[in-house]
Amino acid sequence: MKNIIFILLLIVLTDFYSGAQPLNGEQAKTFTNPVLGGDYPDPSILRVGTDYYLTHSTFEYYPGLLLWHSTDLLNWKRIAHALETNVGSVWAPDLIKHKDTYYIYFPAGGTNWVVTAKNPAGPWSKPTDLKLNGFIDPGHVVDAEGKRYLYLSKGYIIRLSDDGLSTVGEPVFNYGGWQFPKEWSTECYCLESPKSTVRNGYHHIIVAEGGTAGPATSHMVVSGRSKSPYGPFENSPYNPIVHTNSRAERWWSQGHGTLVDDVEGNWWMMYHGYEKGFHTLGRQTLMLPIEWTDDDWFRVPDGVTSMDKLPCPAGDISEESSGLSDDFSGVKLGLQWQFLKKYAPERVALENGELLLRAAGNSFDESSPLLVNSGDRKYEVTVQFTLEDNTKAGLCMYYNEIGNSRIEADTANFTVYVQQKAKIRVKNEIGNTGFLRILNDENEVSFYFSANGNEWTRVERTIDATGYNHNVFAEFLSLRAGVYVFGEGVARFDNFSYNKL
Repeated sequence: MKNIIFILLLIVLTDFYSGAQPLNGEQAKTFTNPVLGGDYPDPSILRVGTDYYLTHSTFEYYPGLLLWHSTDLLNWKRIAHALETNVGSVWAPDLIKHKDTYYIYFPAGGTNWVVTAKNPAGPWSKPTDLKLNGFIDPGHVVDAEGKRYLYLSKGYIIRLSDDGLSTVGEPVFNYGGWQFPKEWSTECYCLESPKSTVRNGYHHIIVAEGGTAGPATSHMVVSGRSKSPYGPFENSPYNPIVHTNSRAERWWSQGHGTLVDDVEGNWWMMYHGYEKGFHTLGRQTLMLPIEWTDDDWFRVPDGVTSMDKLPCPAGDISEESSGLSDDFSGVKLGLQWQFLKKYAPERVALENGELLLRAAGNSFDESSPLLVNSGDRKYEVTVQFTLEDNTKAGLCMYYNEIGNSRIEADTANFTVYVQQKAKIRVKNEIGNTGFLRILNDENEVSFYFSANGNEWTRVERTIDATGYNHNVFAEFLSLRAGVYVFGEGVARFDNFSYNKL
C-alpha cells in the first residue's frame, strides 16, 4: 500500500530538474550554468519552429540516446530513448532533421550508426550500420545542391547517400583544425566532434581540440569556414571560441560545441564542461550566447564567461521539467532509469505501483543496477524495499563495477560495502521490508536505514567518493544513484525519492 503522507512529501520535495537556475527576482531575465546538471556530454541540439530537441553521448548506459524537448533552452523534459539495441559505447551523436525525417548519427562499437524517426518522441528505427570504421563523432552537413555528407574526426568528410542511410566512396581529408599554442596545457591535439552550421553561404565547421578529460585547460571549441564542405577552410580569428584558461575557473575542460538560434534570431552554443572539484558529476551541459560579426564570423561576446549571469534565450517557458524521483505508478519504467553495460529490460516489471527487479547474480560484474543521472553537489536518495525469495536489495552510489559504494539489506543484516568489500554490518531487526537512504554531501557519502521512512539509523561509515571519475577508472562515466538486487528471485522497490539539498 502507498504511504499517503510519504507521497505528499515526495511531491513537495521532488527536485526541479533543470540545471539552469533563474535567479531570484530575475526569472525572465537571467540564468546561470549548467543548463543540464549531471553527466550529459557532447550535446547536439536542433530547433524545429518553436521547439528544441537535444541528445548527447550515453556511452554504455542503456537504453541510450536520450532525447529531450524544450521551448526555452533552459527547462528540459525527457521524451524518448532512441536506442534500445546495445551496439556498444555510444559517443558524440549528431541530431538533425532532413526534409520530414529526424536522424541521429553516432559512433559505437568501432563503427558509425544512424537511427531515424518521424517524430523525436519516437518510435525510432533500429540502428543501421554505416560500416564506417576508424572515425568517431559524425556531423551531418548538406551543401547548396542538397547533397549530404558527414564530417568525421581527424578532419575527414564522406559523402552520404540521398536517404542518409549509407555512405558513398571513401573518407577524404578536408580540415586540419587550428594549431593552439604549444605551451598550452592540453591532453592531445585530438581533432574531433565536427559539427556544421551553414549561414550566408559559408560552411562553418565547429570542432573540439585539446582532449576531453585531461588538464583543466585541455578542451576547447574551434571553428573554420569555407564555401564548400570539402574546404579549403579558413580558421576563425576568434579561436578558440570557448576554452578554460585557468584552473581557478569553475568549469574545466570546456569544449564540444553546437550552435543553435532561438525564435528571435539570437544565437547560442551548447557544449560541456567538468565542474571544478566535481568530476564525479560528469561533463555537464553548458550554454553561452553567440554573436555574429559583420564579416560573418561567430564568437562569444567580449567579457562573457560560463560563470556569469547570462540573459535568458527567447521563447515560451517550458512548463514541465523532469525530476529523478519515481513512485513506479506508470505502465513502464521512467526515462530517468538506465542500466550500465548489461542492458536487461527483461529483469524489470512494474506491478501494483512497485518496481520488481529480478536478480541476475551476486555481484555488479553479473548484475547491473538501475541508475539515475545524479546532477547535484549535495542530495539524498531514499527508497522502500521488500525482500522476496533469496535476495539482497540495496541502494548504491555507482561509477562502475570497481568504483562504487552501497547499503545492502538482507534478512540478517544491513551492510555497507565500499569497492565490493563489506566495511560494517548492523543486525536487521526490522524484517524483510523497510527503507534505505544515502546522503551525498559534496562527495562525502553516508548510509541509513529505517523501518518507517521517518526515523533513520545511520550506519557509522562515511566514504569519500571524490576519486570516482574518469581519471581513476578510465571510463567516461559519472557517479550515479540507483537500486540493485543480488541473489535469486525478485526484490520490490517503491517510493524512490531524489532530493537536492
